[in-house]
Amino acid sequence: MVCPRCNSDVPEVSHFCHHCGNDLRSGDAERKKAYAARPDEPVASFRLVSTIMPQGSGKQPYTYKVALGVALLLTVLTAALGALPVAIMVAAFSIPIVYILYLYDVNLWEDEPIPVVAAAFVLTGVLAAVFTWIWSDKIALSLDTIGGNDAGPAGRDLLILLLLVPVVSELIRQIGPLYLASRPRYDDLMDGFTFGVVAGVGYACFETLVLHWGWISGGFAGPGSSAGTWISIVLLHGFIKPLIYGSATGLAGAEFSGLGEGYDGFTPRWVFGVIQAIVINALFQGGVYLLGFVGGHGSTVGAILGVVWGLLLLGALIIRVRTVLHKGLLEAALESAARGGSNHASGDLAFCSRCEMPLLPHSDFCSACGNSVRSVPKSARGVAAQAVAGGGAGGYDATTGETQA
Repeated sequence: MVCPRCNSDVPEVSHFCHHCGNDLRSGDAERKKAYAARPDEPVASFRLVSTIMPQGSGKQPYTYKVALGVALLLTVLTAALGALPVAIMVAAFSIPIVYILYLYDVNLWEDEPIPVVAAAFVLTGVLAAVFTWIWSDKIALSLDTIGGNDAGPAGRDLLILLLLVPVVSELIRQIGPLYLASRPRYDDLMDGFTFGVVAGVGYACFETLVLHWGWISGGFAGPGSSAGTWISIVLLHGFIKPLIYGSATGLAGAEFSGLGEGYDGFTPRWVFGVIQAIVINALFQGGVYLLGFVGGHGSTVGAILGVVWGLLLLGALIIRVRTVLHKGLLEAALESAARGGSNHASGDLAFCSRCEMPLLPHSDFCSACGNSVRSVPKSARGVAAQAVAGGGAGGYDATTGETQA
């Protein structure tokens, strides 16, 4: 059988082309119902874990969902009880800690944990703290950073939040991912995206700590009428903001890495990715600022509307991320097929980490479940010692699609 998309010879038993990922059975040429990094999910879906953790999400993706759920519940409870220092600290560090554990789980740093974490998280965090202190304290808004005032929006504040903060903060978030993605061992599309997410959540963490240092140093406030405002603010800055920052920066990092072998560098696609991230950041900052005036300074209504606005942006961004990564993986595989196939699973017998079926030589996709090999952690792309060619002992017959005894 010949794949109509890349003209590769594929076994009759294949559901997907192992070179380009084309769905050979359903006729869904764009695979809208089978996300390349998680084929049991449609592309247009609000699946957070498989979106920001595309490289397999480890062996137990529900672990991350449970961890985030527990952190969210703990944040809400501590904020409602007025334990603001605890609520802020839990909210600020929850997503970064979970994401760093994810990096460890998938071994993305390939035995170089200190340089990777230092470049993608610590460096970004330090620069974030310094810059946030400058614009929030030294340049200083005419109001606090979490609410409005009765006088209405100020033009100077809007300029800071719509221009200065989004532009400079995004450039800061690009430093670590670009350094890592320019190294040969980390030049893959998924690596660039993942490092961008790390930088984004790291920046959000330290920005939140600086902006709300008054709450952290203020001690236990006790339950009160402001509980709704407190909960809304810690949810917005501790969970929604890091996901927005991380996803937007991750898209730019993916464009820097590019599709093929090696990184593409400072291409027009990367420039567009950075501009896109800046616009998203500006929409988030400006929207939260303006909505803070609804109901007066520090009102619960304004804080809740800020959360709703953040969720709307995050939902649109998740769809955007999934669409870009999906198309990128398919396009990269098509380019690879034109050159004779990928080296991701070549030579010896390898297995799909999702369905555990054998992979054909030079595969970019599993021919059984359609999972992208590039979305699998590099540590899980290992191969066995059995040769695949000719369907020898323990090998895989590419003609019949059967494993030989």
